[in-house]
Amino acid sequence: MERHTVFIVDDEEGLRSQLKWALSDTYTVREASGGPEALEMAGRETPDVVLLDISLTPREGAAEGLELIEKFLDINPFCKVIMVTGHGEKEHALTAIARGAYDFFGKPVDLDQLKIMIERGILVAQLELENSRMASELARLKSFENILGESTRMREVYRIIRTVSGTDYTVLITGESGTGKELAAKAIHASSPRRDRPFVTINCGAIPENLLESELFGHEKGAFTDAFAQKRGKFELADRGTIFLDEIGELSLKLQVKLLRVLEDHRIERVGGREEISLDVRIIAATNRELMDEVKAGAFREDLFYRLSVISIPMPPLRQRGDDILLLATTFLNRYARENNKSGLGFSEAALRAIAVYEWPGNVRELENKIKRAVIMAQDKRIRPQDLALPQATADNARGRSLQEVREEAEKKCLAESLTRNNWNISRVSRELGTSRTTLYDLIEKYQLKK
Repeated sequence: MERHTVFIVDDEEGLRSQLKWALSDTYTVREASGGPEALEMAGRETPDVVLLDISLTPREGAAEGLELIEKFLDINPFCKVIMVTGHGEKEHALTAIARGAYDFFGKPVDLDQLKIMIERGILVAQLELENSRMASELARLKSFENILGESTRMREVYRIIRTVSGTDYTVLITGESGTGKELAAKAIHASSPRRDRPFVTINCGAIPENLLESELFGHEKGAFTDAFAQKRGKFELADRGTIFLDEIGELSLKLQVKLLRVLEDHRIERVGGREEISLDVRIIAATNRELMDEVKAGAFREDLFYRLSVISIPMPPLRQRGDDILLLATTFLNRYARENNKSGLGFSEAALRAIAVYEWPGNVRELENKIKRAVIMAQDKRIRPQDLALPQATADNARGRSLQEVREEAEKKCLAESLTRNNWNISRVSRELGTSRTTLYDLIEKYQLKK
């Protein structure tokens, strides 16, 4: 059976001896009287649990102990730091929890209570580690044609894509910038019978109007100045495949007329040409504008709007996608950590809170850029809000789950599974989890578990 390593970091030799005597039968125990000695030990042997005196150096108060929390977590992000507190130090203990400590216990030490706390901490750490290992696999399972997410809004997007991919209907994809409209267009094409044919993209807002017509429909030699040779346009290049017209709301009224004709007749005419060319092209368009408002303002043709929006797919903004935010953040972190040879990189609790609270006006694109920046800027194994260039989340506005909430969720799940496995035989559950019957009854009541 694997023996986990427990560090006892305390300036009281008597307490260290007492704790070592109580724990050595179950754990590999290491002692240190101060921070420098403990960190030197951690360089040789990574601790699973650290019992840390909150006031290692009395003249410095809790400062040294609080600083050591992050240093141990930098060494092992899954390490559980349990603070040892004296009388009147509860306020410091709560600060320690906010800084990443797992829990705290007071002096004089209740050894039975401490053992349960250590067992729970190791169990939570194992669950967190397994969750981290499975993050990449979960990302793969929760994706659809390279679109990542499993929120209700995204599942509806997947449903529509599956429904329309086998048809040739024109599709209009709407949504804010950075929500993944092009990925949705590619997913439709990749799931369609045209998947082996060209997928051609053109951004209607990125090309000057006087050049856009030629880019879309091509031109004949001599059609205008600098037209030294015949050129095929994007529509011709997409023949028998799919053309994706991004930012369709930027199209001028003149080009809207020509596009409407393509939709009606499936024919184009090159600039300067006299011959119509028949094409078999599926059209997918996207916009971050409210096209109906553009129609009312006279900036977009109503007949073209209805021809484009035979099927409409609204891409939800990131702030409405719930847990997809952290799933995406973890996926981007793993990707860019590999690219930059920064293995073992993880988010601090403060960074996770900041990610969950931030509104993400730039959506998925902004999230990816922030994570990429953070991987480059991170000075150690933990990404912090300043690495992400995000405001620090506060307790008042935190929408994301705290470490305590994650811990309780894991504890509840583990307890429920053990109760079910043992048919609610409390004695067997107590032996399996290494927890007293009294504690089990308290936890069952706390989590309102019922047989």
